[in-house]
Amino acid sequence: MAVKEAAQKKPNILCIMSDEHTWNILGCYGNSTVKTPNLDKLAGDGVLFTDCYTPSPLCVPARLAFTAGQYISRCKGWDNESELASNDYPSLFRILNNEGYECVLGGKMHYAADRRYGFTKDLYPGFNKDKKTLKRHVRVNPDSEEYAGMKDILSPRFKNFKVADEDPHLDHDIKVTNLCGDYIKNHKKDDKPFFLLAGYIAPHFPFVVPHKFDVYKDKVPMPVIPDGFLESLPLHYKVLRRAFQTEKVPDEIIKRGRELYYGYVAWMDDQIGRLLQTLKNSESGDDTVVIYTTDHGENLGEHGMWWKNNMYDSAARIPLIVSFPDKYSAGKRINKVCGLLDLVPTITEICGGKIPGDWDGDSLLGLIKNEASAWRDFAVSEYYAHNIAAGHCMIRRGKYKYVYLDSINDKHGAEKQLFDLEADPQEFNNLAGDLRYAPLIKELHALLVKSLGRDPEDIEAEVRESLN
Repeated sequence: MAVKEAAQKKPNILCIMSDEHTWNILGCYGNSTVKTPNLDKLAGDGVLFTDCYTPSPLCVPARLAFTAGQYISRCKGWDNESELASNDYPSLFRILNNEGYECVLGGKMHYAADRRYGFTKDLYPGFNKDKKTLKRHVRVNPDSEEYAGMKDILSPRFKNFKVADEDPHLDHDIKVTNLCGDYIKNHKKDDKPFFLLAGYIAPHFPFVVPHKFDVYKDKVPMPVIPDGFLESLPLHYKVLRRAFQTEKVPDEIIKRGRELYYGYVAWMDDQIGRLLQTLKNSESGDDTVVIYTTDHGENLGEHGMWWKNNMYDSAARIPLIVSFPDKYSAGKRINKVCGLLDLVPTITEICGGKIPGDWDGDSLLGLIKNEASAWRDFAVSEYYAHNIAAGHCMIRRGKYKYVYLDSINDKHGAEKQLFDLEADPQEFNNLAGDLRYAPLIKELHALLVKSLGRDPEDIEAEVRESLN
């Protein structure tokens, strides 16, 4: 195993992080429609985690959590306008610097102009240059006239689904492939080891797909929405649908959006394949650990939702593949529940660093070596950002997922969901109202509070105070 040789020569790390990639729209995750030969091969040569979750189904919070190794409610990564408390905030990359690594940022991480959190080289500084100037979103009041006036408005985002061979997002990702490839080609055996993060925009909306990859017309099934399901959604999710203007999306837009998304994933896989081929042909090809993951998923109309921002698996569950240069545990699939925050100490252990005691994840190397080894088998995700009435949080343990939706006001209290993902993988049957599951809900809620270090209602109160 490559990490055993750390005392002689520490392995390089190529971490490929896409944006908004639904976990099961990959061939290696069982999808027989989408064509992703390069990521499928990476999974065949490495270890695939079937049940991995994001710390937050939103870009910046998820990436700040990955940077800090902490839940978003601990590192204060509330929304897309957030940053960590300071540029010298303890981070994964600072630990790797101390272990002799050159930490290189290649592409998207959504940091502000004056923040790199330990990356010592930025291959594409023009992309991550702007300070965040967006207005922070206050909570949506479902009893207000403003909320009533949002009804039946269709989001303008849907107008941006198209086929085109040139687009700023495509151009960005092509540049990421080339810049990261050039760095790898120029890296010599005797150079200090690198941690290179290749940050792709794809397959984040808008779904702009080159003609060559627009090959999924009439091949992608529509979302399954049982009769009465949308009416039975928690009020929190009804608010989310209306605030994002996705209540009345025409079938033809749903169909076309899903087809284009599949093409966008295939295009991204082609870009990743080019980068991996460059690595294979380089001096670093035989001593680099390759990781593929994303920040969160994309709903694509499932449960009546689009984009991310909720706790259904389409938004909160993510792909994770770790491939060692000596093909250690090649083809292994690990079915234990884990999270993106577990990847942070995993990378640290691979690189020989000391894992801080205040991180919220555990190294996955023990599971990789022996899946029967002790493992907590749960993951936590949180969302406190825009277009919601109150915060959402989730804990997945084993086959059960428990979702807690914070109190909105005195009129609308907290809502709960419980899903048995073995019996109900599409998350249609909420078991929270069944008294037989009351002890389990109590147990999972206590574990959620223990993991976060405080009650979700207290976290929501802090966020509301920060918005004033």
